[in-house]
This record gives sequence, structure tokens and C-alpha cells, in this order.
Amino acid sequence: MPPKKRSASARSSIPRQGSADAHPRGRTQAVFYRDANGSEPVDAFLEGLLKTKPVAAAKIDDAIEEHLNGRNPAAPPPEFPISSQIEGELRELRVRFASTRYRVLYQRSRNLIVLLHAFEKHTGAVPARDKETAKRRMADFRARMDAGDPPPRAAGRDAPPKSRGR
Repeated sequence: MPPKKRSASARSSIPRQGSADAHPRGRTQAVFYRDANGSEPVDAFLEGLLKTKPVAAAKIDDAIEEHLNGRNPAAPPPEFPISSQIEGELRELRVRFASTRYRVLYQRSRNLIVLLHAFEKHTGAVPARDKETAKRRMADFRARMDAGDPPPRAAGRDAPPKSRGR
């Protein structure tokens, strides 16, 4: 049985990182935060969700594509209720599927939208531990990018395929 695709969106001619088409000049690109061990926590969250709620995982992927990718960098962030400011530059992408609320915490770094942390939300405010996780990951992202680490993997339609056959 072929692996399930996460996104309902068609993914044709996927640009590779490092190619001229990977980051359209002057447009934003959502990328997965990758830790020093190569783990991508937001992608791992979505892969886990794919096993139990594949339509919810696809809806989150589609929200990332629609609201974060390909925006003019001078444009303001997506407005409430799509997105809201958490603290400083940290924002949340708000996705509702049936009665379940999902959040993807992200932050901009030039034209990149770094997807830092994703979770199912059960409280009114974003829990402090989730905010701290996202802030710690962003600090790590900046430190490693400044040190010349390889660029992160794109998210959305520009995502290079992994083993699940995107």
C-alpha cells in the first residue's frame, strides 16, 4: 500500500533547496525547524497526526501553504483568527479541525517562516512550556544558521519528498 500523502494540495515540480526556485525572490517560505540531531519536531507532529487524523494533518499542511508560504515579506502577518501574536516576534498559526484546535508556533527570519512547535491546544492561552520550547528552538535555529549549518527543509508544496512518497 503506498504511503499516504499529508497534503490535499498537488505537489508537482517540487523545487530542491539550493536551487534557484527553492525560495522565490521576495516571497516568504515556511521551513521546518531542524535540531542538531536532524529531528524536525513540527514534521514529526504532523507525521504522528497523519496516522490517526490524516485529514487534520492535511488541513494543517494546507494552512501553512495558504497563509505562510509565498507572501510578500512587507505584508503584515495573517490576521486573527488565522494567526495571532504570542510574545515578541513569536506567532501562532491557528487551525481548527472539527472540535479540535491545533497550533503551529512560528517566527520569521528574513523571508523564512520557521515552524518551531506544533501541538493540540486544550487551554485558553498557549501554555508557557510550549512558548518556551518555541523560543528555545528559535534561539538554536539562529545560532546554527549564523554558524553556517545547512538550510532548513521547506514546508508546504515546496517540501522535498521524504520516505512517505510526497
